[in-house]
Amino acid sequence: MLDSAAVPPLTPAIPGLVWAYRFQSGPEHCLALPTETSRSDLEAQDGFLWLHLNLADMRVASFLESLHDLSPEVITALTTHETHAALTLDEHTVYGTLVDFQRDFDQDTRDIGWLHFFVSENIIITTRLQPLRSVDRVRSAVEKNGARYRRPVDLFETLVAEFQRTMITLVMEFTEELNLIEDYVYENAPRDERRRLAPVRRTVVRLHRHLRTALTLMRRAAAADDEEMPDGFDDVSRRLIGRLEAVDHDVYALQERARLLHEEIDSKLSSETNRHLYILSIMTAFLLPPSLVTGFFGMNTEALPFAHTAHGTAYALGFMVFSVAAAWWLLRRTGIF
Repeated sequence: MLDSAAVPPLTPAIPGLVWAYRFQSGPEHCLALPTETSRSDLEAQDGFLWLHLNLADMRVASFLESLHDLSPEVITALTTHETHAALTLDEHTVYGTLVDFQRDFDQDTRDIGWLHFFVSENIIITTRLQPLRSVDRVRSAVEKNGARYRRPVDLFETLVAEFQRTMITLVMEFTEELNLIEDYVYENAPRDERRRLAPVRRTVVRLHRHLRTALTLMRRAAAADDEEMPDGFDDVSRRLIGRLEAVDHDVYALQERARLLHEEIDSKLSSETNRHLYILSIMTAFLLPPSLVTGFFGMNTEALPFAHTAHGTAYALGFMVFSVAAAWWLLRRTGIF
């Protein structure tokens, strides 16, 4: 039987770990850590760490609490399921929530997701519930050239920049969709494209709302005291503000175009409806006089005109034709027809 004292204790792996990278000086500037990385492997060394965690693992909160450098506010920000953007500066750290886009296993989607982050001088922690598009692209960039990331704030800048690039891609996709809808709307026989336009408008409005929130938070962070900012965050925030302002202008223009296109569709459909009502009204005006004539001669009363006349039906028909002609003359005289 083995002596239990001779067996080294097992160090549990980090719960919910999707990937981890260590950025350090030397020939191997960026080193990918295995998914079985333990808590002891995260001890402070030169450089910094990037941990990306999956919130689907309920043990993530307990693991974050075991990291003594994280305050309760940071842990709440990293594990929250609230769906709104946030950004907070506190004692040379920055943490909060960024908007992103979900992705499936084999394709990107337009569903909005949320990336929670914490950035300090020696570590950056990101958490999410669903796979996100921008984070995966940043990981690919790290795999290609990890030497470009000297500080955690550089990695944070790349995360926001990838979101901005994704927004530009979506703006181009939505622009193509609006072009197709616009071609159908301005055809000689316009179709009702509101059902096709509605999801585009809904997504663009949501994107613009979240983008404006992120831009406001970034401006507020850039105006904070330098003592609260991590090293280099001032320059990073100014560059990111410029990026977000540029894409915000494009998204706003796309939103306005979708709104005007929706109004154009409503206007054309209203005109078409009015034209049909006009035709129906003209037909009613023509048919009402002969209807009165037939109603009059259809009464079962005594002394009805032409009741015993040999050509009474022809006379009644003549009155009907005369009433239609009189209605036509009256409509032409008044300019209605």
